[in-house]
Amino acid sequence: MLTTRTQSGRFLKQLVIGATLATTLGATGIAQAVELRFGHGGTEDTAYHLGATRFKELVEDKSDGDIGVQIMGNSVLGHETEMFEQQMAGALDLSIINPGLITDFSSTANVFSIPFLYRDQAHWQAVLDGDVGREIADQITEETGVKVLAFFGGGKRQIVSSRPLESLDDLKGMKLRTNPTKPLIAAWSALGTEPTVMAWKEIYTGLQLGAIDGLLNEAEWIHRMRFHEVAPHIGLSEHDITVRLLTMSQMSWDRLDESQQQAVMEAAREAASYARQVQLEQDAEALDLLVEEGATLHELDRQRMQEIVSEPLAEVVEEMGLTELRQKIANVE
Repeated sequence: MLTTRTQSGRFLKQLVIGATLATTLGATGIAQAVELRFGHGGTEDTAYHLGATRFKELVEDKSDGDIGVQIMGNSVLGHETEMFEQQMAGALDLSIINPGLITDFSSTANVFSIPFLYRDQAHWQAVLDGDVGREIADQITEETGVKVLAFFGGGKRQIVSSRPLESLDDLKGMKLRTNPTKPLIAAWSALGTEPTVMAWKEIYTGLQLGAIDGLLNEAEWIHRMRFHEVAPHIGLSEHDITVRLLTMSQMSWDRLDESQQQAVMEAAREAASYARQVQLEQDAEALDLLVEEGATLHELDRQRMQEIVSEPLAEVVEEMGLTELRQKIANVE
């Protein structure tokens, strides 16, 4: 159900934007040309935008020019949650969405907030490209009315700290800024930290003033936001590899004919594979840059971390009804 705020400000934004799928009909009533609007929150040098650009090129080629794409990045259409709601209303065609922002609409999306979900990068890729990934995508689609076409992502999440992380004992009492999801809170509490909620724009100042001691983030965004200037210690926990949803309004999808739908789906899968590779490369490059600029990397005992969080995490996952899905992910070879 949409909030009061959505019913006012956001709904007005949707009315102003209007229907964004432009379909020209021939005399027979069969779709001849389609123009899709693709909104996202990234700047031009991010995997978001590079992946969106690759999708545009691919879908125009695969549809022989029948499908055009207008890319509108840098959050010009609003925050990711707002863009997702625009897709639910049929007022935006395509976007890239953090699943953690849509858990009010999809309980299945919570699965991506479970730390230590993947054994390694190869396992992460196999999950997203395989049957389990498709099952997750279809469940989110059913729950929200927004079609999940494919998966972007690829940032490896680490611990950013204002104090050294020589061992797991150094996590004890750390005021750790994290998203307020049950799996994250359960896991990081078990590791001895004090999970803390803080707005994204306040993190740098919070680190400076000691309101928080650290946060969880990917190397690319640690570097972009200059967090290492005030928190120069990075614990290599790799407790998560990010997943982002390439989404399309179901209303927009339903207006396409069968050949157009096939072109969109093929382009989405190829663009997602490309975008994930770009993100992984940017992540590795950013980690190197952090070291060059004075950050200290600390190896952490990931196996011991997983042992510590295993029981409390299992309890929370069970409460959320995600045990079976988590096990399916674990079983992917």
